Amino acid sequence: MQDHIETIESGYEYLLAYAAQGKQTDHSSSGKPSEVRSILTNMSEATLGIVDEFENGQSIMGWVVVDDARKAHSAISLVLAQKDIGSELVDNLNASIHLRALLTDLFLISEAGGH
Repeated sequence: MQDHIETIESGYEYLLAYAAQGKQTDHSSSGKPSEVRSILTNMSEATLGIVDEFENGQSIMGWVVVDDARKAHSAISLVLAQKDIGSELVDNLNASIHLRALLTDLFLISEAGGH
């Protein structure tokens, strides 16, 4: 569980820096997936891991976390589906209430001592 949380938190920090770079695209000449795509893919997988963790648990906030994780997953998936991932698109993802709600849920749970 902690790995999923760290993936989302560190991914969000990376996305904040990426958004500030003013890039139009994430494509490079190497043909390999860009770093931002890799980060987003990891975050997407982590949101699904969080859903799995909380869906069957007895957490007081379980249904809230599951709902927010699913919404964040949808927003991340939308970005990943784009041909170009530029800074403006990532900035809008960063501002998404769905991703921010999940981050806030995870911070709250972490501070409260787990789930």
